[in-house]
Amino acid sequence: MAYLSGKLTKKLVENLGPGRHGDGSGLYLVVDPSGARRWIVRVTVKGQKNRKGAPLRTDFGLGGADLVTLPQARDRALEYRRMARQGLNPRYNARQDIPTFEEIAQQVHIDRLPTWKNAKHGQQWINTLRDYAFPKIGRMPVDSIGQPEVLMCLSPIWTEKHETARRLSQRIKTVLDVAKSKGFRSGENPVTGIKDAKVLPKVTAKPKHHKAMAWQDVPAFYADLKTRNAMAAKALMFTCLTGSRTGEVLGTKWAEVDFENRLWTCPAERMKGGVEHRVPLTDEMLAIIGPLRAMESQYVFEGQKRHQPLSNMAMLMLLRRMKVESVTVHGFRSTFRDWASETTNAPSAVAEKSLSHKVGSDVERAYARSDLLDKRRALMGRWSGFVSKHLGES
Repeated sequence: MAYLSGKLTKKLVENLGPGRHGDGSGLYLVVDPSGARRWIVRVTVKGQKNRKGAPLRTDFGLGGADLVTLPQARDRALEYRRMARQGLNPRYNARQDIPTFEEIAQQVHIDRLPTWKNAKHGQQWINTLRDYAFPKIGRMPVDSIGQPEVLMCLSPIWTEKHETARRLSQRIKTVLDVAKSKGFRSGENPVTGIKDAKVLPKVTAKPKHHKAMAWQDVPAFYADLKTRNAMAAKALMFTCLTGSRTGEVLGTKWAEVDFENRLWTCPAERMKGGVEHRVPLTDEMLAIIGPLRAMESQYVFEGQKRHQPLSNMAMLMLLRRMKVESVTVHGFRSTFRDWASETTNAPSAVAEKSLSHKVGSDVERAYARSDLLDKRRALMGRWSGFVSKHLGES
């Protein structure tokens, strides 16, 4: 019989906040930030050493707390400790229960937390499964999920929310692949089978384009913008001139700006492509941000709260107040690209690099590692000159 006492109670198991909570004798309740609760047991295997020569101490998952009760977790923990005292590694000797799809998915999410581009992307990954997969297959043993079960998740949203369904299928496939790698499944991944058999109807996604201002209209618009003192106006001017994305501009910190070398270096973690991007700063760009240093804020474009960036809706709301209804902030990137194509002889690669777009195949990029900074500096100088050409006119 398992021991009957410990630090945890049924009420604590249900209500404890995020963290690792010990019950005693190596048993822990782990509560994730998402609220998911699971059991682990830590044991030291008698007579066995790890790679560094120290006693082999390792953690084993015992299942989700919504499926495995506290007494059951104590029973399983006791079984694992008994094997460890006998010199048997529970990883190879324990009676293996098949985990549920949700248990594997939660573990995959945790294991990959360090690899997410940011916390938001990691949360989106698990939220898609939470909303569309867990209600239907979350409690099913992972080895019993086949094509019919996957279709239960995908079919209802395949046409109406196709992009979401496409991502859902990828994430279900990942979970089932991991389950197979851990020995909980065998055979073909049902997501692959569904795709190869073309079970679901073909959906042609219509490309969504951000509404852009005609490049011919930018100088007059910019001159109007220049008369406004709001921080959103300054951020929008800088966005227009640099061809950068909203989040890249609003997240700019002074530490990223090199006034001596006239460079703004946006770090990889804030770039869509995950690669550091250098932006050459023109006289007009420096004229925008230079005076803002007097605010002594952490961020270049400070919002209403001290040392916090401007809201990501601030520039769009400014456009609406200016009665510019048919344009988005992101659209100025397209405006710049159209101007470069129609009025300059700049190589396509230079214009694309200015927008931090990938150019060429993987092999070509491996050999062409230059970011074409000098050529981009010349192009951005011409763009700044064009955009600000109406300044000072009566």
